[in-house]
Amino acid sequence: MKISVIGSGSWGTALSQAIIDNGHKVLIYARDNNTCNEINTKHTNNRYLKNIKLPEELKATNSLKEAVCFGDILIIAVPTKAMREVCTEINNYLTEEKFIIHVSKGLEVNTNLRMSEVIEEVIYSDKLKGVGVLSGPSHAEELILRHPTVVAIASKNDELNKLAQQAFQNKYFRIYVNKDIIGVEIGGALKNIIAVGCGIIDGLGLGDNAKAALITRGLIEITRMGKKLGANELTFLGLGGIGDLVVTCTSVHSRNYNCGLLIGKGYTLEEAINKLDMVAEGVRTTKVCHLLAKENDIYMPITENIYKVLYEKLNIHDGVENLMTRLTTEELNYF
Repeated sequence: MKISVIGSGSWGTALSQAIIDNGHKVLIYARDNNTCNEINTKHTNNRYLKNIKLPEELKATNSLKEAVCFGDILIIAVPTKAMREVCTEINNYLTEEKFIIHVSKGLEVNTNLRMSEVIEEVIYSDKLKGVGVLSGPSHAEELILRHPTVVAIASKNDELNKLAQQAFQNKYFRIYVNKDIIGVEIGGALKNIIAVGCGIIDGLGLGDNAKAALITRGLIEITRMGKKLGANELTFLGLGGIGDLVVTCTSVHSRNYNCGLLIGKGYTLEEAINKLDMVAEGVRTTKVCHLLAKENDIYMPITENIYKVLYEKLNIHDGVENLMTRLTTEELNYF
């Protein structure tokens, strides 16, 4: 199989290695010419994955057209804010129907669309064979070391699901099929909001009790939103739900957790983003989710208070107090 990976960040690079380990050919698109040359000549990508030697079989290009024409399947691994622009360019270069799998975890600002919806809106239907999302508890920093990692491929297209398993699955990377693309995308996007909150809790030194409570109640909010948008609520008990939520809320590899950690320690949002020098999708997703919750009358107090901390300069301690002193209710009164 020939597969093109659009995006040379940490996750795109780690996925490329997994595909090559399975004997498939990969061409990775790197917008930055220096990154492209580094992958091709030094077989490294030190900005994102330090001290890692990449397979010599991995080839890079800074021509998006070349990458689009190369693969039978396109894997889009770009930040959500770039999805529409990149897909518009991809659409210009596509000359035949192809499968597209994205690995971006977020929602589009202003439209509130999931990434598969953006892809389907931009790529002409006669050029799109099927669209899916690969998501679950996974950090590139561990997958690149070939540590055991288990995720889900979500698509309504059975052929795409089977091809994704063939492309990725091996002795260290296991792929389950979940046809609930709405649930998997919502779980992957909204868990980043809760991860920012967990980072804030640790930055404030509030302990494990508070963090466990935030993760648990955060899952309730994610499920509320997902169910309202048409997801299967059982999805949130799986890899794209609780699995992804736990790893993102507790890992030192998590950009969203680290963003929250800096804010909890007193950094402003702008300072935290600059210090990370990498995309924390939860920051933008909080804004989108806050609007979606209001539009759909969904009760999401954790999201609301994180939104106010990030965008309305609410004092963090007041945000914690708001959550702790709300009107009491029954635990399982979800919806």
